[in-house]
Amino acid sequence: MLKRFLSRGLLIAASLLALPAFAAKPNVVILATGGTIAGAGADAAKSATYQAAKVPVDKLIAGIPTLADVAQVRGEQVFQIASESFTNEHLLTLGKRVSALAKQGDVDGIVVTHGTDTLEETAYFLNLVVHTEKPIVVVGSMRPGTAMSADGTLNLFNAVSVAASKDARGKGVLVTMNDELNSGRDVSKMVNVKTEAFKSPWGALGMVIEGRNYWFRLPAKRHTVNSEFDIDKIETLPQVDIAYSYGNVSDAAYRNFADKGAKAIIHAGTGNGSVSNRVVPALRHLRAQGVHIIRSSHVNAGGLVLRNAEQPDDQYDWLVAHDLNPQKARVLAAVALTRTQDSKELQRIFWEY
Repeated sequence: MLKRFLSRGLLIAASLLALPAFAAKPNVVILATGGTIAGAGADAAKSATYQAAKVPVDKLIAGIPTLADVAQVRGEQVFQIASESFTNEHLLTLGKRVSALAKQGDVDGIVVTHGTDTLEETAYFLNLVVHTEKPIVVVGSMRPGTAMSADGTLNLFNAVSVAASKDARGKGVLVTMNDELNSGRDVSKMVNVKTEAFKSPWGALGMVIEGRNYWFRLPAKRHTVNSEFDIDKIETLPQVDIAYSYGNVSDAAYRNFADKGAKAIIHAGTGNGSVSNRVVPALRHLRAQGVHIIRSSHVNAGGLVLRNAEQPDDQYDWLVAHDLNPQKARVLAAVALTRTQDSKELQRIFWEY
């Protein structure tokens, strides 16, 4: 009897040991930088008139109790600013903190809350310089939390859900707004008064619905772990400025930027990065002085600038920004110039990233 009892006890113990261990929730860190998602208006009817960067990260997290169902979440207040005031120094500080967290074994994903005005620039910067396969998700909102139909709560919940998911690994920096999953490389703010403000000219990577990701395409350009750039080795970013082209444009902006120390100037041209004949002589002169000239397009829905189309780039030793809009071309140029001044190498980088 005793022998049979002990044998049965051993079988029960063995079966308990065979049961799968309880899976701990992923650990997600929210790095808050301010913006509309942390904004507050005077009343619920104010969706466009409000003060950005007012609500601290702990209060944002406390306002979404269901986050605890998705992940173990903690927050850090890195900055509390409106994103139009972001500088290169802010990018470097944020990038180094993201990189440090990504190296920690107790961090599975990172969310960055950000104002929407320069969200796309920060997302692209992180996509270029942070070496990790762990999900990095940048998120904002178009309406403050005090407004009717505020979008920040769902956007942040989706961002945490994506950052906690294994299928988001290795896809580069993502932007989750309006239920869409977009690449930080492609996405841009297309309108300033609608919740569906962020779009990619080549389409979203997928959707996030009720905590589940649905993927439809993958990023084709180099990013994160496949990037030759490393935030841990970058201490400063060179000055790169953008000059906007239009009818009757003069060369004053280009010359002034060069006088103020610009190492490269992004020409935000019309159409295929076209350059007015009134400006060409000044740009050729600036290039001869060592300033890189990079032709981009201010076409909103996907300008694609072709080399030696409109202008003889080979002859002038100018660069083209490929499909990058002017603000993203500025980010890539600044990062690329930390490694090389060679125009052929710089052009290769624009093709690959």
